[in-house]
Amino acid sequence: MTPFVHSSPEAVPRILVIGPFGQIGFELIRHLQGLGVVYAPGRPDLDLNDPDSIRAVIRNFRPAIIVNAAAYTDVAGAEQEVKLAHQINGIAPGIIAEAAQQCGAALIHYSTDYVFDGAKLGSYREDDPVAPLNQYGISKLAGERAVAQAGCAYLIFRTSWIYGMRGRNFLSFVQREAALGHELKIVADQVGAPTWSGTVAALTAHVASQGLSAGAESEGFWHQRSGVYHLTSAGTTSWHGFARAILDLLPETQRPVLTAISSAEFRTPVRRPMNSVLDTTKFTQTFGLFPPNWVDSLARCAGR
Repeated sequence: MTPFVHSSPEAVPRILVIGPFGQIGFELIRHLQGLGVVYAPGRPDLDLNDPDSIRAVIRNFRPAIIVNAAAYTDVAGAEQEVKLAHQINGIAPGIIAEAAQQCGAALIHYSTDYVFDGAKLGSYREDDPVAPLNQYGISKLAGERAVAQAGCAYLIFRTSWIYGMRGRNFLSFVQREAALGHELKIVADQVGAPTWSGTVAALTAHVASQGLSAGAESEGFWHQRSGVYHLTSAGTTSWHGFARAILDLLPETQRPVLTAISSAEFRTPVRRPMNSVLDTTKFTQTFGLFPPNWVDSLARCAGR
C-alpha cells in the first residue's frame, strides 16, 4: 500500500492513520474511507523512532483525528529489544498526543489486555488495577499514561487476541500448521476474546463518524468522552477453543490433530496473562455500539 494524500477543500475532515501496514491499520484504511481525507504515511515519512518526523507530519497535515495503530507487537521480542519496544509503544504515543494537543486533534490509540496480570476472576473493567507481566505490557502501559498526560482529547481502546488475514497472528499460524499437517498443541487454560482486526477498525470508524458528525460540538464530543475503553469481540474462549473454531472452518480431511496443553507445558520465557477477558460495557454505553461475538467475526473474516 502506498501512503496517500488527496487535495481537498479545507472543510473536509482530515484523518491521519499511523501504522497503516499492521493488522488494524490496514483495515482502518478501508473502513475510514468516506469520512474525510485519509493520510496513511509509512516510513520514512513518519518514523516512530524520530520525534521530529512525528511532529512534522502532524503539524503539516493538520488532522481532525489521529488514529495510532502502530505498535511493537512481538511479545517475546520485547524482552530482548526493550529499548525499541518502549520507544514505539511507550514514548512515541506521548509525542503523538502532544502534537495532537497542539493542533487540536483528537487521538485514538490502541492498547492491550497485557496491562493486566490476568489473575482476576471474571472480566476486567477499565478501572481495575494494572500489573503487566512482561516488557510488552509494561511498554503499552507507559504509552497509555503518556497519552493521558499530554492534555489532548483521546480515546484509548484496549483490545486483545488480535488476528486477521494478513501478517503474523494466531489465525495464520493455525492455518499454516494445518496446511503442513502438523499436530497442534495449544494452551487451554488461558482465556480471552479473539478479536478480528476488521472488527476493531469498523467500530473505530463508527466512533470517528460520531465525533465528526458532532460538527461545531466536535471538540466537546471528544473531551467529554476522553478515557480508556475496552474494545474486543463478545464472548470468550481459550486458545485451544480458538484453534478448534479455526480448524472447523476447514474440510474435515484437512484438520490435523489438536491437543490441549497447559500453560506450564507451553515452553516460553515470557509470562502471559491467564485471563485476558475485557468488559466492553463502558464502550457500548458510551458509543451505542455492540461488538459482535468472536465466533461470528471469525466466520466473516474467513469469508463465510
